[in-house]
Amino acid sequence: MRVCFDSLGGGANPNEDWVGGSPDLAVVLDGLSTAGLSTGCRHGVPWYVAHLGGHLMAALADPSVTLPDALATALERVAALHPECDLSDPGTPSATVAVLRQRHAVLDYLVLADSPVVFEEAEGGHTVITDLRVDDVLPELRAEVESHETHTPGHREALQRLVLAQRQVRNTPDGYWVAGTNPEAARHCLTGSAELRDVRSAAVMSDGVSRLVTEYEMATWDEIFATLRTAGPRGLIETVRKTEATDPTGRRWPRYKSGDDATVAYCQW
Repeated sequence: MRVCFDSLGGGANPNEDWVGGSPDLAVVLDGLSTAGLSTGCRHGVPWYVAHLGGHLMAALADPSVTLPDALATALERVAALHPECDLSDPGTPSATVAVLRQRHAVLDYLVLADSPVVFEEAEGGHTVITDLRVDDVLPELRAEVESHETHTPGHREALQRLVLAQRQVRNTPDGYWVAGTNPEAARHCLTGSAELRDVRSAAVMSDGVSRLVTEYEMATWDEIFATLRTAGPRGLIETVRKTEATDPTGRRWPRYKSGDDATVAYCQW
C-alpha cells in the first residue's frame, strides 16, 4: 500500500488533526473543538491527538490485534500519561478516529465519529464509511449556531452552548461516541473489511476535507479521487480552502468555523 498524506490547519490556532501512515496502515484523527471552554487537561487537544496517534500506530503494528482492541489499548495508554489531569471532566480532549489497515488481500477499516474512510471501487462507484450519530444530537442548538455568521459574538456564544450540551451526552448510550479517556468507546466504532481486488484506491480523511462533497456539495467523489491522483492530498486541501474563501462568514454554508483543520491520507495499490 502506497500512502501519501497532508494536513493543514484551518486558521491561526494549532492544527488539531493528526495523520500517520505506513506500508499497510493509514490513520487520521480529528480533535474535537473546545470552543474556548475548559477541558480539565493542561495539555490540550494537539498534545492529545499526537499521543493517541502514536500509540494507535504502535498498537496496530501487530496484525493479530483487531482495530477496536488496538484503539482501546491506545486510549488506556494515553490516559495513563496524564493522571494529574481531570480525565473525568466531560470536556477532556477527545477525537474522531478513522483507520485503514491492509492485511494481505483484505482491507480492514474502523471509523469512530465523522471522519470517513472512502473506497474508490475497482468497477466504478464509491463506498463511504462514516459515523454521523453526532448529527442526531441536539439539532435545535446546532441550528442556532448555523443561524449566525462565523466570527460574530452570537456565533461564538451559540457554539459554546452547543459544545457544553454535547459534552453531557458524549460517550453515552443516548449520545454519540468519540475517542476520549474511556476505552469502552472502541466498542462503538463502525468496523468492517473490503477485498483488495475490489478497490482501486482509498482515502482516509477528516471532515474538514469530506465536507467539500457532503456539506458544500461542490465536488463529487469521482472528482475528489481525480484531484488526489493529479494533485495529491495538498491539492485537494487547497481546493477546499479555495471553496471556503468564497464564503468566509458562512452565509452560503453555515458552519462552526470559516475553515476547519483538513487532513487526508490517500492510499493506492
